[in-house]
Amino acid sequence: MAQSQLGPEAASAGSGASGFGRPLGDRSAPRGPYAALDLGTNNCRLLVARPSAEGFRVIDAFSRVVRLGEGLSHTGRLSEAAIARTLDALRVCRDKMTARGVTRARLIATEACRAAENGVVFLERVRGQLGLELEIVDRETEATLAVAGCSELADREAESIVLFDIGGGSSEIIWLDRGARDNGGPRRLQSWESLRLGVVSLAERFGGDEVTPEAFAAMTHFVAEALAPFAARVAGRGRCARFHLLGTSGTVTTIAGVHLELPRYDRRAVDGLWLTSDEVDATVARLRAMSYAERAANACIGAERADLVLAGCAILEAIRGHFPAERLRIADRGLREGMLMQMMRADRVWPRARGGAFV
Repeated sequence: MAQSQLGPEAASAGSGASGFGRPLGDRSAPRGPYAALDLGTNNCRLLVARPSAEGFRVIDAFSRVVRLGEGLSHTGRLSEAAIARTLDALRVCRDKMTARGVTRARLIATEACRAAENGVVFLERVRGQLGLELEIVDRETEATLAVAGCSELADREAESIVLFDIGGGSSEIIWLDRGARDNGGPRRLQSWESLRLGVVSLAERFGGDEVTPEAFAAMTHFVAEALAPFAARVAGRGRCARFHLLGTSGTVTTIAGVHLELPRYDRRAVDGLWLTSDEVDATVARLRAMSYAERAANACIGAERADLVLAGCAILEAIRGHFPAERLRIADRGLREGMLMQMMRADRVWPRARGGAFV
């Protein structure tokens, strides 16, 4: 998969970056670096990469908490303060893509822009001010990209797994079966659900600063009820002894970092980490016992996520309640990696030996 370290590639000068965000099938541009941008309800994330024998090599990256969807669950609109924060982050992304000489990019917006009354107007503003062409993707596309970006981490011997992506405004839950039995085969997306709730919307509904046991139980129950129809839909599907959960999101990477007691977050230590059910229980209990100030002071949480992490834990607990598993694998990868893989496959520069991540 992608190497997490930034390469030594020198930045090329550039100015007036307009037109980033060409359609997936457009091969008209010269082959330069690729870029994938994911604008979610809580975060703005960018990866810039070049094809390599291993898939791709990351040469630049950016991530910032922008809280684009702050207050959206109450007002139905993106606020001016959230828009201003997001425009600042997108300006950094544009400048990075220009400096790296990006010629192929896909830039997506997810739940906040899907749900907001002024979501389309906001993207027109982005286009006019920054020259960036963001597309609002539907929930099925979001689920498919999550599978593309993460399914390589699934246990090859497992007959089926549940992959989930806990977002700021929505959470995707996906049932994957194994394909061809020789060499594990690619994963087949058999069923999926996009819950219209995430850490931001849940924390705004139930509170996120000081979360009582009663509030945490109420959050978990609320999510479990929303997830129940999907759980019933896949109830008859087989689960072998190697059945497990595969999670991608700030929630699970935070749990991994806290479990490892990292002095600062380290993707190399977290991506691909296996946690037992008991280890997840212990870490969630530890997080629930922390005060808001303790969560804010933790190097793997920080002040920007201190009021959201317990909402994420409640979503995780609801998922685990419906899909008990002895193991959880942590993925610090997701939509951006899925977009890079799809663009490189479309351009026929994805390594043949790697094949596809899913069918």
